[in-house]
Amino acid sequence: QVQLVESGGGLVHAGGSLRLSCVASGRSLSGYAMGWFRQAPGKEREFVAAISGIGGGSYYADSVKGRFTISRDNSRRTVYLQMNSLKPEDTAVYCCAAQTYPGSVTGRENYDYWGQGTQVTVSS
Repeated sequence: QVQLVESGGGLVHAGGSLRLSCVASGRSLSGYAMGWFRQAPGKEREFVAAISGIGGGSYYADSVKGRFTISRDNSRRTVYLQMNSLKPEDTAVYCCAAQTYPGSVTGRENYDYWGQGTQVTVSS
């Protein structure tokens, strides 16, 4: 089993920055893709960013490209999401997820472990 715990959310003014962390416990996830998704009130959960397990290739939603950066530290079993130039429309609950089998890293249906999420609120 895998447990994922996110932290780092909070309230920030537009234009500010936050860094989210996701710590994994249980089995090692160093070889697997990890992703960040977000869900705003009344909206479906959407892909934000992902990083592959091998090679460390990263992928981003168009809405966050150039502002967000995903990274991972396998020695710490941690995945990060650095969020800069935040906008009010970035307000959501952000969840990390682990994908332990091959599949598109942008599809939420391809992830089999999820954290509880951390709230990010961006004020205008």
